[in-house]
Amino acid sequence: MISFPNAKINLGLHVVERRSDGYHNLESLFYPVELCDILEVIPGERFGFQSTGLTIEGPEEENLVVRAWRLLQKRFDLPPVRIHLHKVIPIGAGLGGGSSDGAFMLKMANDLFMLGMTEAKLEEMAAALGADCPFFIGNRAALATGTGNILQPVDLDLSGYKIVIVKPPLAVSTGMAYKVVTPRRPDHTVAEVVTRPVEEWKELLVNDFEEHVFAMFPEIGTIREELFRLGAVYASMSGSGSSVYGLFREIPSCLADKFPGDYFVFPRL
Repeated sequence: MISFPNAKINLGLHVVERRSDGYHNLESLFYPVELCDILEVIPGERFGFQSTGLTIEGPEEENLVVRAWRLLQKRFDLPPVRIHLHKVIPIGAGLGGGSSDGAFMLKMANDLFMLGMTEAKLEEMAAALGADCPFFIGNRAALATGTGNILQPVDLDLSGYKIVIVKPPLAVSTGMAYKVVTPRRPDHTVAEVVTRPVEEWKELLVNDFEEHVFAMFPEIGTIREELFRLGAVYASMSGSGSSVYGLFREIPSCLADKFPGDYFVFPRL
């Protein structure tokens, strides 16, 4: 069985308070995009995991795909499988690639072995893997609150726009980003702003991480400004970075000259 775990972008992101457990409550709108990894699961005589494409740092057992499989093994009597993950979604980019891989592993196993888990049950299991993993179970535009695990579907369609994602050659640590951000209640909530025309988002839809991340990595802020100069209706860093996306009515012809080799466009040209 093969699936294509996709990325997401954050439309606005407010870190509203620090929780007693050390995590943070936030508000953001998660929106799925077509940038995808490739995940294959086939029966095998013994468990095996292989990754190709972009290099994934860290021990195999810490990979969210493997963690998802181990979580399933604790609840179900499953035969051994061989898993192949081909990594395309940039790592440390705020695009949720690892979370998507883990969530899709849960969904694939549910289908492959006819486990009968409902979407709600899959979301519950995904929450054990990471805060934004549950989003990729339903995989539709949703307002995320709590730690990112409380999801409310939102009727938002950006199909009239081209989404340009630019990934500079650096990664931003999520832990570091949370350490420097100051939790606050926003003047305009994400839920309120996204009901307005996209043309009004530039002044109202804010990612709280940008101020500090741009100070530490000025090149990320420069990318955002360049996207606006090229005609983006809206542009923002996704999550805690380092990728920046822009919403365009039409793709500028000079895009390839500005960002050679390190950008993605969806729908694909």
